[in-house]
Amino acid sequence: MHDMMLQPKMARAYIQGGPLAPQIRGVVYLIDVPAGTEVSVEVSGLPPFQPATNDKDPIGPHGFHLHEFGTCEVSDPEDPFQAAGQHWNPRNEPHGNHAGDFPVLFSNNGKARMTFFTNKFKVYEAIGTAVIIHENPDDYRSQPTGDAGRRLACGVIHWM
Repeated sequence: MHDMMLQPKMARAYIQGGPLAPQIRGVVYLIDVPAGTEVSVEVSGLPPFQPATNDKDPIGPHGFHLHEFGTCEVSDPEDPFQAAGQHWNPRNEPHGNHAGDFPVLFSNNGKARMTFFTNKFKVYEAIGTAVIIHENPDDYRSQPTGDAGRRLACGVIHWM
């Protein structure tokens, strides 16, 4: 228990856009608070909103999740960041209730800023996961990933 008390109470990920959206930059902070974690994100360079058409999902608001593996390896430039794996789901919940399921990011002239609370994890549990920003909104029902589309940007959670 003594070692846990000495660990920092904050973690962060620097977000970098991949080949589909190289202009994206941002930071996510995870802050230990009573009974859970406060998550803060500030990002710029998001693509502008495009409404859905009969054959295409909308671009934005953007799915925003923690994924299980802390890697931002691009591999396939047409489908980047697949090495980050699926949504982080340490308690084996259905999609929409994963610890890594976060609210969508709304682009305001390319910028988004949001802070929210989650009781699904403490900061130390999320160290080494990856933050992913997706092209499309999460529908919070399609299994297992919410049909959020291609992965635009990535960052890895580390202690501060």
